[in-house]
Amino acid sequence: MDLRPNYQLHFSVRRFTVVLRTIKMKLHPFLGKGRGALADQVISIDKDRYLIDGFDLGVAERTGTFVLDEGQLTLIETGPSISVPYIKRGLKSLGYSLEQVRYIIVTHIHLDHSGGLGLLLNDCPNATVYAHDKGIRHLIDPTRLIKGAKVVYGSSFDSLFSPVLPVDENRVRPAQHLGTLTIGDQSTLTFYHTPGHANHHIGIHDERKKTFFAGDTLGVIYPSLERVGIKLVLPSTSPNQFDPELMLKSKELVKSLSPKRIAFGHFGVSHDPSMVYEQLTYWLPIFLQLGESFLEKNDFEGLKEALFTKVQKELLKFADDIPEEAYRSIEVDLFVSTMGILDYLSRQKRRK
Repeated sequence: MDLRPNYQLHFSVRRFTVVLRTIKMKLHPFLGKGRGALADQVISIDKDRYLIDGFDLGVAERTGTFVLDEGQLTLIETGPSISVPYIKRGLKSLGYSLEQVRYIIVTHIHLDHSGGLGLLLNDCPNATVYAHDKGIRHLIDPTRLIKGAKVVYGSSFDSLFSPVLPVDENRVRPAQHLGTLTIGDQSTLTFYHTPGHANHHIGIHDERKKTFFAGDTLGVIYPSLERVGIKLVLPSTSPNQFDPELMLKSKELVKSLSPKRIAFGHFGVSHDPSMVYEQLTYWLPIFLQLGESFLEKNDFEGLKEALFTKVQKELLKFADDIPEEAYRSIEVDLFVSTMGILDYLSRQKRRK
């Protein structure tokens, strides 16, 4: 796994810090917010399936941890370390102890999905971790992972992700393609390698519940838009392993499994898989075509603004009053995705 900076990303790091400050994504502690906040933090998907909001980047509905209770308590994703207190409180509110956690699965090792793993494991003595075999060594020694993330997040890194603790190698198992994990008498999860967002990405098929946990491979959804009747799925094209061809192949793999629900790392569950596939197929070429227009000058700001304008115009076809929180999340997503698009196109250009 290559975590070296690509296409001179450093010029945009300072701008990212400004973006976070501008949209007021300040970390806001959960303590002291009362029972109402706790109720909002834990979402019931159905019987024995829950989603705990981890308040990644300090905001709600950004990144979450899925809880599966089938006898062997299983978590999917941990989020960054700042999410760990929310996970603990969420589990407690559901009546679970940390000692009951048997499995923790991470779809990939980007820090917004696995950065809190080492910290959480310190309090989950009976948990075993499953991850793609290409990512395991970076969980055991996160040095290069941290270095790569600092290139993207700059001076915001510590407030967003620290600490990133190493994971005991004896507690990690590879999630092999088509491998299975039995989490209850009538419930077995199947792992699938789903590259496109990252080479070390896995998806998890919960066949009993007809749910596919897609991580970031199928994109990002926005609950604040869904509440006003707008369904939007944007590709997640962050650097530096984004590959649109592999992403579409992974989409076809998921489609072949015929799930009834798609669970997203960012954020929530879609009950309309066909819409997810259609939107990913629609937006991915647009991202790339716009990227080509700004590649020659490595115009990061130009591409980011062009992507935002295109998305905004699409949203305004459905409603005049778009929730501000949706625009905030979209701006951050497009900031990171712009990096990945230019990185991918630069790599393709060098190969010619």
